[in-house]
Amino acid sequence: MNRNLSRSLLHRRTGLAATAVAIAVSGATLVPAAATAAPGGPQAAPWAETAYRGGVHVVEGTGEDQDVLDGTVFADKNHNSVQDQNEQGLAGVTVSNGRDVTTTDSHGRYELPAFDNMTVFVTQPRGYQVPVDEDNVAQFFYHHLPEGSPELRYGGIEPTGPLPDEVNFPLAKSQLTQSPEQHCVIGGDIQTYNEQEVEYARAGAFADLAARTDYAGCGVTFIGDVVGDDLSLYPQTRELAGMLNGPARFLPGNHDLDFDATTSEHTFDTFRAQLGPEYYSYGTGKVHVVALNTVEYRAGTAYTGALDDQQLEWLRNDIAQVPEDRLIVLAAHIPLLDYADQGAARHQVAQVQEIYEILEGREAVAVGGHTHSIENLREGDSLAGWSQLFGVEGLPFTHITSGAISGDWYSGRLLDGGYPTAIQRDGGVPGVLTLDIKNTTFQERFTVRGDGAHQMALGLNAPRYREWYAANLANRGSAPAFENPLAVSREDLAGGTWLTTNFWMGSTGSTVQVTLDGGQTVETVRTQQLQGEGQLVGAEWSDPAAVQEQLVHGGSVADRSMHLWRLELPADLAAGEHTAEVTATDVHGRAFTETITFEITE
Repeated sequence: MNRNLSRSLLHRRTGLAATAVAIAVSGATLVPAAATAAPGGPQAAPWAETAYRGGVHVVEGTGEDQDVLDGTVFADKNHNSVQDQNEQGLAGVTVSNGRDVTTTDSHGRYELPAFDNMTVFVTQPRGYQVPVDEDNVAQFFYHHLPEGSPELRYGGIEPTGPLPDEVNFPLAKSQLTQSPEQHCVIGGDIQTYNEQEVEYARAGAFADLAARTDYAGCGVTFIGDVVGDDLSLYPQTRELAGMLNGPARFLPGNHDLDFDATTSEHTFDTFRAQLGPEYYSYGTGKVHVVALNTVEYRAGTAYTGALDDQQLEWLRNDIAQVPEDRLIVLAAHIPLLDYADQGAARHQVAQVQEIYEILEGREAVAVGGHTHSIENLREGDSLAGWSQLFGVEGLPFTHITSGAISGDWYSGRLLDGGYPTAIQRDGGVPGVLTLDIKNTTFQERFTVRGDGAHQMALGLNAPRYREWYAANLANRGSAPAFENPLAVSREDLAGGTWLTTNFWMGSTGSTVQVTLDGGQTVETVRTQQLQGEGQLVGAEWSDPAAVQEQLVHGGSVADRSMHLWRLELPADLAAGEHTAEVTATDVHGRAFTETITFEITE
């Protein structure tokens, strides 16, 4: 998602793209997809000791046959990335050139049509894991661009020369990806604009992930805006993945573009050189993850949310190979549909109806980033913008917007943890999404940066707050602090004061209940019903706890949310101190409780 243009221009700097590394192996070439760097931090001992490290085995060609690429997918028993005599090929594994999709024969062999500027990749099958490099970045692809990228500011792809004789994909057996229990981490918008922000990310979400060991099978998929326009920051940001206890995969976002590319086919060349394919798929447990590039950019125009014809053809072919008893996780940067930008076509995906048709009858969940907000949209939810723009009257399956690792672009005051508050435009805080999956059933889990147990923010929306909001909305970042936010006068009560609960992973089917001073439990009301209405925006629909931070210290303004609940306080509430116990229960029956103490003044 764009922040203001002046900030983007301020942080765009000239830099050199990292150079691809090639390691000589038995007269062939073992090619990691991008330059490697030293690991970025502490790793859990089991992953650090047992991770399958290696690369794709590329056998140089003679240049004679440039029409067909072939190779073998094999079980790499000794983990040297080369097929030895006692290592068998694997049958039935999916391989693609980004358009056509095939499966390997009984000997693990495949053939694919070849063309310039293609990326050939293997779809990791259940029970196996692709190798990772020293930064834990998954290695499962080979770029073919004989003449290399046109001249690009950040380097692009170096010339690959003639079509290789073979591109062979090593896989290692894995109990982690065989297990029906998977924990798939989705990281949105790292979006580093400078080296200081790389350190904010390191101290925040990456430090949290370094302390976790539950995602080694599925790994972490970073769904776009890996950096913020300055592609010379890829090596430093990529190096953060060395802190992980599992494989890392990446998708491009609208801030990962080669803006100086003159044709659309080269707009993500530097991303590809550094991090991997624009789109791909992989399997783990009974899950098939489809990673899409939903950013379309043509030189001289604004980016928009779309898939080109080639990617749509690949998606059809890829899904056709997936057994019916799999959960499809559809990951993308620009979400298929979202709440935050429900009325803006360019921030959603033009081909959403075609994608729904391809997935018809499948168990599926879509996850996206881009909006710098947290959203949990369930089957049947609807908004006016979706109907008007795309003809979608109700969601066919769950759509989740993951929030951003950068939060609100690393804005706000600096916290003791070594990172800014960065409260997002929905009032959510930075963190990562995890899909906890058993067979084909999933539960979404949002872990707040630095405090995974924290799931909501409580506040008071009183007339005095709304007046302060109106008076200072134009002074974002320099507004005077809102005094005594937890004190409510009799006049405020008479004018309408709500106890607000921003339940970040709340959704249709969630409930929020309040017990005031130990009395009767009362149901609160969700502000945005998602029943086909338009978006509700303004002080009345805002999260006061977030706004009081944002207007004073900078950032977006949480003036709308699809996960805000409120309870109007009784006008006859006695003077003095009161305590409200708030219990938010999600659609899976998990309950979270927090309390807030406030004062009624005469």
